[in-house]
Amino acid sequence: MTQVYDTTPFTDFSTIDNPRLEMVMEVRLDFPETYTMAPLPGGGMRTAVMVQGGTFEGPLLKGKAVAGSGGDYAYWRGDGVACLDARYLLQEDDGTTMMLQNRGFLWGRQPDTMDRIREWAFNGGPPVPHEEYYLRSQTTFECVAGKHDWLTKHVFIGVGERRTEGNRLRYFALT
Repeated sequence: MTQVYDTTPFTDFSTIDNPRLEMVMEVRLDFPETYTMAPLPGGGMRTAVMVQGGTFEGPLLKGKAVAGSGGDYAYWRGDGVACLDARYLLQEDDGTTMMLQNRGFLWGRQPDTMDRIREWAFNGGPPVPHEEYYLRSQTTFECVAGKHDWLTKHVFIGVGERRTEGNRLRYFALT
């Protein structure tokens, strides 16, 4: 049996009474290609945004998003909530490639917010201020054993912001 060792870069840890979040990185993605499938037979719609590049940087990681390595395939439910399902590759400056997977939600804080976000994202409409929507994810990573495999042993959350050129997401580890 293979033994698991503590390879965490963190020094402060959560307790049952005091969960702690540590900033890991900020990712800025470019996805100019967008696709829409609507209406779907069961209701709602599916959209796809393809990652064409981007960067990431934080206290522990720095590198680039691998162009053409994936995207976000959101299902937009009838109640206006977008269920996010994203996978793409990141390459750390040291050459390590890792896969990031996000599952999360995007929903508006006002009745017309999601219509305005769809117009912005898919038709070039005006930007929607970040405080008018919720964009959060639970995130997992895959990478080779070694220097960055601590990414495969922690719980991560992402807080996102839609940008005209793509998304900006900040990822935090629950230590």
